[in-house]
Amino acid sequence: MKKLVIFDLDGTLLNTIADLAASTNHALASLGFPTHDTAAYPFMVGNGINKLFERALPEGEKTEDNIRRVRQAFVPHYDVHNADASSPYPGIPELLHTLQSQGIQLAVASNKYQAATEKLVAHYFPHITFTAVFGQREGINVKPDPTIVFDILRIANVSKDEVLYVGDSGVDMQTAINAGVTSCGVTWGFRPRAELEALQPDYIVDKAEEIHL
Repeated sequence: MKKLVIFDLDGTLLNTIADLAASTNHALASLGFPTHDTAAYPFMVGNGINKLFERALPEGEKTEDNIRRVRQAFVPHYDVHNADASSPYPGIPELLHTLQSQGIQLAVASNKYQAATEKLVAHYFPHITFTAVFGQREGINVKPDPTIVFDILRIANVSKDEVLYVGDSGVDMQTAINAGVTSCGVTWGFRPRAELEALQPDYIVDKAEEIHL
């Protein structure tokens, strides 16, 4: 019996790609770099914003200094605009309410920076009580490093076999593998089903209502 479900945020609970693209393009354009179509961004996100900026910068410009400059332009814009066009995926609010009513603990494990992770979860899921909401924190390795999962397990006071980890990318499936917890890939997010299948998760679902414990 699972007692805790850990969800990835972007591409799993929320479709955030339009706002991520808009703020990244704003930052790139403000520094004189070329921008990208929104359709290109699903393959740039998932490993934290510094990796996003590295992928978005032109070849030959992917320096630590340029990544820092893009971040400085991105964060103030995204902090204001990160809920402009984002929305929960179909069935997600209902799924969270159902799990909560069943006494299942819920948590978020994201590679989005901590402040934005907290803001979006509070904004879109105000009636859900999460045991932990963790994004990218200073000094903590990003997923697929399993530290974020282990930190949540300690707070929830559950064992690995009592956990279901739900995410939309290979990074998420590798995180679950690294943490030794049950994995569930979702196909409605930013990455193709083949990326999930390559890591052989315990489950793959196409709709939120297919997640039941």
